[in-house]
Amino acid sequence: MASASATVSIHRTFSPPFQPGWRAPLPLRCTHSERGVSFEPGSAFYRSDSAPGRDLVILAATLHRQRRLDPSSPFLCLDVMCGSGIRALRYLAQAGADFVWANDASDALRPVVVGNLSRFELAPSDGQRRWVVSHLDATRLLAERYLRREYFDVIDVDSFGSEAEYIRAAFLSLKIGGLAYLTSTDWRSARGYGGKCSLSSYGAYIRPVPYPNEIGLRMLIGGAAREAAMLGFHIKPVFSYYASHGPIYRAMVQLCHGKEDDISNYYGFICHCKSCGQTQTFGFDELGQISCGCADRADATSITVVGPLWTGPLHDASSITKMLNLAVEWEWAYTSENGIILQKLLDTMIEESDPQLPPGYIRLDEIASRAKVNSPPLGTLINSLQKEGYAACRSHIGANAIKTNCPISSCIEIAREIRNMR
Repeated sequence: MASASATVSIHRTFSPPFQPGWRAPLPLRCTHSERGVSFEPGSAFYRSDSAPGRDLVILAATLHRQRRLDPSSPFLCLDVMCGSGIRALRYLAQAGADFVWANDASDALRPVVVGNLSRFELAPSDGQRRWVVSHLDATRLLAERYLRREYFDVIDVDSFGSEAEYIRAAFLSLKIGGLAYLTSTDWRSARGYGGKCSLSSYGAYIRPVPYPNEIGLRMLIGGAAREAAMLGFHIKPVFSYYASHGPIYRAMVQLCHGKEDDISNYYGFICHCKSCGQTQTFGFDELGQISCGCADRADATSITVVGPLWTGPLHDASSITKMLNLAVEWEWAYTSENGIILQKLLDTMIEESDPQLPPGYIRLDEIASRAKVNSPPLGTLINSLQKEGYAACRSHIGANAIKTNCPISSCIEIAREIRNMR
């Protein structure tokens, strides 16, 4: 594989393929704003509900720019499916990008994208071009960047459905140590309704389990881990984020040099027992030994196995902590953006990063149903579990759910004890 040391030269003039139907930028007419950055969505698909996901990527990209091995080198971002160009604009305005390539397959959006990015001078007096707009198929765009040895620090792929074919192409165009922001909206596969689709896209066979939206994130990260391994790399999740309005599954991963000694440490199978409610993980070397220790061992249909997918932490605690500190510094942390308060979200992600926590979450109504008591208060149950020495926290994915390494049988007993004390 070609070395990732070569990068895009922003000192020369780009020559993107001829774009038919180019028109002069239209004047801004219906201006929107995200964290102080004004833009015009035009006819592009735009959801204000997705603003928190853009906040997260800007925080992570800014920190990545600051801690690079060579901070003097140009910081390059590629927005593969840019829509109105709001992400590309925020990379320039907030993340400190020296150059942004904004691409969207629809050339009808060119006036909107160019109009939004034009608030940054195309080629300042120093001759370093700040941005370029193209309208290419995503696979072709990424393949051409790789063939020309043009590598980026951040590649943002805001795809629709389960278009996982872009993951490998994105990794090929990414610098070693760079960040890839990946997206899936394939809720059918996450909920176990499209096993064949998840198998072809992410290499995982998914069946229905009680925590489908966490499975959607693990399916996406697992697919990225598999693609990286086939290229001779490995990945580290920086953060993963589930948004209910799509639903949308997002994951930012860092591409790391070399294969992991044992990818199966965090890449395997998740088993859920419908009889007792317990969730376990199993590695490839344990295939054929998957079972549950509950009394109902005779009913083989009570066991649901999904995978292979990512079984490790969903976030990197150190990165999330720095993102929270930056959000506080920028005065983003305690303001509500479309109903999401970043401080609460990032605090929950930090707690979810505990490596002791297994995959999945348990809904309070399931605990209450099995314990035959009213649902205990979420905070009270978490505190009680922690006092017993277990890891426990809220889930950013399920509002009325907990993540814990406590066996569900013990959760049930603790819920009953809480009920008796009230």
